[in-house]
Amino acid sequence: MGPPQAGRGQYRQKGPGLSERVGRFWARVTQGMQVDELWKQFRTDARTSYRLYSQEVDATRGAGMPRGRHFLEVSKQFFWAFLEKLSPARRILLLLALVLMFLPGSAWHWKTGHSDVGFSTPDLRLYGGVLMFALLMMEVGDRVVMKRDLRIAKEIQAWLLPARAPEVPGLQIAFATKPANTVAGDYYDVFARPGTEGRTFLMAVADVAGKSVPAAMLMATFQASLKTLSDTPGPLTELVARMNRYACSNSQNGRRFTTALIAEYEPATRRLTYVNAGHNNPIVLRRSGAVERLDVGGMPLGIMDGAPYQSGTVTLEAGNWLVAFTDGVVEAENPGQQEYGEERLMTMLRWGANLAPQQLLDYLLADVDRFEANASQHDDITLVMLKVQGIGNRE
Repeated sequence: MGPPQAGRGQYRQKGPGLSERVGRFWARVTQGMQVDELWKQFRTDARTSYRLYSQEVDATRGAGMPRGRHFLEVSKQFFWAFLEKLSPARRILLLLALVLMFLPGSAWHWKTGHSDVGFSTPDLRLYGGVLMFALLMMEVGDRVVMKRDLRIAKEIQAWLLPARAPEVPGLQIAFATKPANTVAGDYYDVFARPGTEGRTFLMAVADVAGKSVPAAMLMATFQASLKTLSDTPGPLTELVARMNRYACSNSQNGRRFTTALIAEYEPATRRLTYVNAGHNNPIVLRRSGAVERLDVGGMPLGIMDGAPYQSGTVTLEAGNWLVAFTDGVVEAENPGQQEYGEERLMTMLRWGANLAPQQLLDYLLADVDRFEANASQHDDITLVMLKVQGIGNRE
């Protein structure tokens, strides 16, 4: 006797319920982010957008100007700041959509003798909404293309930066960068100087004026010139002078300058020769707690062709730290617009002086994140940390 026949639809698999479908939809939309994370992201995006448009708005209230008129004047400036970000064709589309959204349909009725005649117009707000949606789709399409290009640019930029620290006798090295946008204008590297067979190593930390794509493109030219020109024998000042000459040819008359620390380290003598080209003064923290700043050099690269540069020399000892950073570290702001500052940076360095560079670097970046809290990052952050080992020291 065979198995009982199933009734019609008895073995049909039951589909997901409404709550499950809604949960899947929400998870897909939010990519698994929690509500507080979404709110933080919204606030960051809102602040970024506000800064973008407010750059072109003069919110100063003139003497005797009524509040209402001042509000309308600022609103008009914001509207134009937004409108001018669109192409002319899309401006027309936006204006037409706004007009239609404020024109509801209407109907007229009148009597002619014994007849009742009526006439009505369609509700134009629907068409305004359709045009607004079409404009949104075009802007989203542009954003998708831009994000794809930026992702490719980020991958290319990652090839230009070292993936891990090189092996330098007697040194522990750690470095990291955190872009304010998808791509950054900061640069760092440590590598054996060509032609020295590992007797000396070059270290560079640089910050191109500006952010995002323009700064990233100039960062790439800085990297290329450093790697090319460092192959030529000569003192460090000549290398920096040649790099400045090259930077001046690509700096738009000094508007796109680069601050940089370029140093040469000799492991056999632990001597560090450096040129500080307008960069934040790196910190040498001695084992005794004394602090020295590397402030000898000259003006930023790309401002004046033929600018003179001087070099400084410091001898490092076991247990000493060398910390180079870009201004995105000390100028990081919290929601109250207070800066992280060098004093807090020094406190962290003294606190973690007995740690390995990578450990201290991780703690430092985490401390900057805690300090910024919900505030958006407005500049690229880069840190390079070197610690001198003693004989047989493998900590």
